Amino acid sequence: MAGEKCVFEQAFTFSPLPAKSFSFQQDKDTLTLLMKWSMLGRLSAQTYSFDSNFHPYSCETFALHFFKDPEVIPTLRNMKARVWVPLENPVVSVSVELVPCTKISMELFDPIYSCSILRPSGHVVKCMHDIYPDYDELRQMLQEVDSEHYYAVGKMEREEFLFCLFKHLCLGGELCQYEDTIDPYISTTKKIYKDLIRLAQSGCPSCCTGLQIIEKNNTNA
Repeated sequence: MAGEKCVFEQAFTFSPLPAKSFSFQQDKDTLTLLMKWSMLGRLSAQTYSFDSNFHPYSCETFALHFFKDPEVIPTLRNMKARVWVPLENPVVSVSVELVPCTKISMELFDPIYSCSILRPSGHVVKCMHDIYPDYDELRQMLQEVDSEHYYAVGKMEREEFLFCLFKHLCLGGELCQYEDTIDPYISTTKKIYKDLIRLAQSGCPSCCTGLQIIEKNNTNA
C-alpha cells in the first residue's frame, strides 16, 4: 500500500531547455516546403527536461504537472487568428492519449507504394471529389474510412507517431499547395522524425527504446 501511495503522489517538475534546437527548424529546404504547405509558423517544437521516472500509467499526472509547472507556463503558446499568443487561463485538466513511437523505418509506408495510390514514377494519382476540386488518392486514403485504400496501412501503423507526422504534412494547412509526387512528403517526414526522436540501442540494432514521450493532449483552462 505504501508503494501505491508513492505512485499516486508522484510529482514531476520541468525545466525548459532553450539552447536545444532542432535542425529542421533551420533547414532551408524544409522551411521552403513548410511554407508551401501552409505550415510555416504553425509548428512549434520545444525541449524540456524532467526530474522523475515516467511510466505510462502516470501519463495524465505527467501532462497536468507539465502544464501547471511555473517554469513551463511562460514558454507555452496557443495559436489564435494565426498568431501565437500566451495561454490566457491556467490549465485545470488534461485528456491524454499516448502515441506509440515504435516504428523507426520508413518501410511503414511501403504499402502506399504497392497499391494504386501512386504511379510507378511516384506521382500521386488524382481523383474526383464532391467537395475538393483538386483531390488525390493519397489524401483520400489518409482521411476517408470508406476510401478503397484506407486499410492499405493497418490500424496500429496509423496510430504510430511516424505515420501521424506524415499525415500532418500531407494534409497541410488551409492554403496548402499540394505536391504532385510523394517524395517531398516522405523525405521531410524522415528529416523531422529523426530530429525529434532520439533512440537508445540496447545491445542489438533491433532493440531500441524511444526516449521521448509522445502524448496527444487536450487541455481545459
